[in-house]
Amino acid sequence: MTPTVQPEIIKLPSDQDISGRTFGAEEIAAVTEVLQSGVLITTKGKFGKRLEESFAKRMGVKYAYACNSGSAAVHTAIAAINPNPGDEIVTTSITDMGALTPIMFQGAIPVFADVCPKTLNVTAQTIEKVLSEKTKAIIVTHLFGNPCVMKEIMELADARGIPVIEDTAQSPLATVDGKLVGTIGKIGAFSFQQGKHLTTGEGGIVVTNDDDLARRMFLFINKSWGYGDANADHYFSALNYRMTELQAALAVEQLKKLDVCVEQRQKMAKILDGKLAGIDGIEVYQSAPNATHVYWKYCLRVDDAKIQDGAVGLAKALKVYDVASAPRYVVKPAFKCQVFTEQNTLGDSHFPFNLARPEAVDYAEEKFPGTFKGLHDVLVLPINEKYEARHAEFLAESIREAVESVRISGSGANETGCVVCGGNRCFEN
Repeated sequence: MTPTVQPEIIKLPSDQDISGRTFGAEEIAAVTEVLQSGVLITTKGKFGKRLEESFAKRMGVKYAYACNSGSAAVHTAIAAINPNPGDEIVTTSITDMGALTPIMFQGAIPVFADVCPKTLNVTAQTIEKVLSEKTKAIIVTHLFGNPCVMKEIMELADARGIPVIEDTAQSPLATVDGKLVGTIGKIGAFSFQQGKHLTTGEGGIVVTNDDDLARRMFLFINKSWGYGDANADHYFSALNYRMTELQAALAVEQLKKLDVCVEQRQKMAKILDGKLAGIDGIEVYQSAPNATHVYWKYCLRVDDAKIQDGAVGLAKALKVYDVASAPRYVVKPAFKCQVFTEQNTLGDSHFPFNLARPEAVDYAEEKFPGTFKGLHDVLVLPINEKYEARHAEFLAESIREAVESVRISGSGANETGCVVCGGNRCFEN
């Protein structure tokens, strides 16, 4: 059923336009300065260097290199690891394609680990199941701004000498054990895409403390040209992934606002958590006790034993309140996309899948219980730094009323156990 009284609608700020973005006079002045200088390329300008220095300082790392997208950041990280054709890189079953195609373009095989359905993040347990002698690297994605349980993952990776790349596109300034995500593994890859905490429309950056990896990342972004070298050359196959001065100028000013942006999202999420607590049929996503969540999005788990049509039904009910949401997030696991099911890569070669072990490309559904359960249950809701308390309160009340409008009468107790670990082990450190 639908509410009998039409609610008073509050228009929520959107990160897809100025209502949910923090652009102001500072960004306009910086971009104007670039245009007036006529220098739009970072190799000759000052803002690209300023961004890299400022970002490295804020993250507490030795090196940061800007690039033109989050996908480029992931590609740069993988290229720095330098896999051989047929090497395997373990990654998550729930991620953007921009974090997967770089693996294939470097000739490596994406090997998918299952996720915890309560976080949609990989765990040490799910990663360990798919490691092999051919594993060259592990990519962990801190989905929605909620960090993975890194202590166990790093212990597993370090014991086997496998470098960890952190896909931090959705989680800048999130922490685990007091450490910023993106600085725990060998390389951190960040995105500045339109909807991210810090945005330049498109853009990204990579960070590391490793001298050798830093050198390769710098070169890969710059067509492998050795800027500043005594006898510079193009040393290996690489692309032009440079950011423009216009993007860099915007990012310099956005970076100054990042801490406040994250703090405001966390405040609004705390309001939502409090007002949604105890509503039968939904559950808010929690971070591990030693971690901080930075809320790229605000997510709910929806119990379809209690809510008619589960996440899809609740999303439909929320439209009455003009609340946009994404039931089941990306709807299907990455390995269900055509590029993987048909191995559509370079011409009709199927490269690099023609080099893969059969087990590495076995996408049988029974191997991914957490993935399918997690996607089935999740409802992704908007949040951004322009939310005020009135927006969070309106969203919470809209959810509460929508839940009641689609509740199944006589439903039983909430589900508790995790289909991956059988309990709460996914959160253990």
